[in-house]
Amino acid sequence: MAESDLTTTKSLIDGNILAAKSLARFGVDHMFGVVGIPVTSFANRAVTLGIRFIAFHNEQSAGYAASSFGYLTGRPGVLLTVSGPGCVHGLPGLANSMANVWPMIMISGSCDQSDIGRGDFQELDQIEAVKPFSKFSAKAKHISEIPNVVAQVLHHAISGRPGGCYLDLPSDVLRQTISSSEAETLLAAAESSIKRVEIPVPPVSDIEKTVSLLRNAKRPLIVFGKGAAFSRAEDELKRLVETTGIPFLPTPMGKGLLPDTHELASTAARSLAIGKCDVALVVGARLNWLLHFGEPPKWSKDVKFVLVDISNEEIELRKPSVGLVGDAKQVLKLINSVIKDDPFCLGRSHPWVQEVAKKVKDNVVRMEAQLGKVVVPFNFYTPLRIIRDAILKVGSPAPILVSEGANTMDVGRAVLIQTEPRTRLDAGTWGTMGVGLGYCIAAAVASPDRLVVAVEGDSGFGFSAIEVETLVRYQLPVVVIVFNNGGVYGGDRRSPEEIDGPHKDDPAPTSLITDAAYHKVIEAFGGKGYLVATPEELKSALSESFSARKPAVINVTIDPYAGSESGRLQHKN
Repeated sequence: MAESDLTTTKSLIDGNILAAKSLARFGVDHMFGVVGIPVTSFANRAVTLGIRFIAFHNEQSAGYAASSFGYLTGRPGVLLTVSGPGCVHGLPGLANSMANVWPMIMISGSCDQSDIGRGDFQELDQIEAVKPFSKFSAKAKHISEIPNVVAQVLHHAISGRPGGCYLDLPSDVLRQTISSSEAETLLAAAESSIKRVEIPVPPVSDIEKTVSLLRNAKRPLIVFGKGAAFSRAEDELKRLVETTGIPFLPTPMGKGLLPDTHELASTAARSLAIGKCDVALVVGARLNWLLHFGEPPKWSKDVKFVLVDISNEEIELRKPSVGLVGDAKQVLKLINSVIKDDPFCLGRSHPWVQEVAKKVKDNVVRMEAQLGKVVVPFNFYTPLRIIRDAILKVGSPAPILVSEGANTMDVGRAVLIQTEPRTRLDAGTWGTMGVGLGYCIAAAVASPDRLVVAVEGDSGFGFSAIEVETLVRYQLPVVVIVFNNGGVYGGDRRSPEEIDGPHKDDPAPTSLITDAAYHKVIEAFGGKGYLVATPEELKSALSESFSARKPAVINVTIDPYAGSESGRLQHKN
């Protein structure tokens, strides 16, 4: 081979390298996924360019990791899958990001374009398959298109209402080559074409109307959710609450934007707060099932809603008294600015503030009395109180809590305390089970200075339990606490008339193996496992594992009759 030919060959790069260069150039520094045909080389090239690749056992868990990484960092989380079945396995993560309004990209390899329709290996029309679960999708049909389509999907994931986007990279495109100089030209052009994300700003008149409603309300309430958390609106919320003295109510993943222990927190008086408020400023939270659709009987029929949302479609759907389309942090700044010119504050002696505070105090006293009882075999309250105290003892930076399960998550929401923003991840808007280990891994990677503590039901843990190997492989500071009560809700809850038919001797549909040794699973991979059944054993396991900051599973034996079916959603089942 002539020297000139050798030089030309060395200067060529293929689609794998160009795709990796595109991601790195446009700010991606982490990927989650499962490699194989045709994306293994792509993943390896990404790593050489400084992108950390977290390899999972299952695309579903990797997808949940990517979606929550987008929420925690404010930048699109990236999932990489193989073609066909791998793409389909990744769809739950993509759908989860859409439901929770989190920015995420799913990148899948696909079959050679020349073989489409011929029954090629793992062939699937993936662009069509992802349509119901994504806000935008693109396919690179030639290597020269790669930088531009990468820029497009990253832009769409974060613009407007954040969500999941899809990028299709056919195997023939990944094998194509171009010169390094041409690649640099394409990368520069794609970079310059990236549009600045335009964020709408509500008119001043609507901000003034909002302030007037709050000022003249007899029983105002500020409700905020994970949209406000995603916007990093905690400082503006703190200023608004403490300037006006208005009680506040976070949604489950809004907890921690202001500490649960704040004197104006009304979580412990939720029913009273939403049932009696006459004006509700709802920031970064949708009036969906989590907030009873904003309708009676949970809410007053006369309540006036002010909704702050990045999406005009959401405002039009809910038809509030005032709709403020914009970024939560920026809108709150505008509200605070108007209030600053003519301040008002309810004050501690205000009848509404006193009514909420009294109800909070009464309910907290009742809860603490229940938590003060040491119940063995464990109910849900005794171990959750011990876990709460252990987490609070860690101090700042506070651990990120991952909560999954029916009773485990439901009771835990009332018991476990969040003191810092974005430190709670749970089943979310979609009520998704199986998110646990994926969320844990994303949290540990996104916030390496924080301990991650998962409190999981045994059924919820089972969805992604194999990913404890991933925890050990990357030595992530994650402690997984499994509430083991022998099944969904607590094992066999059938009535006598339901135990009939030719398969009546089979385990109940809700049953799992009793006394399962979940702690042994992580030990198989070199992690630390604990089996606990008493307060002393649990305290010891928490103290040791929290101090070690190494992968661990604590298997907590729970009385199978302690919980209730479907947590607090029995009417749905």
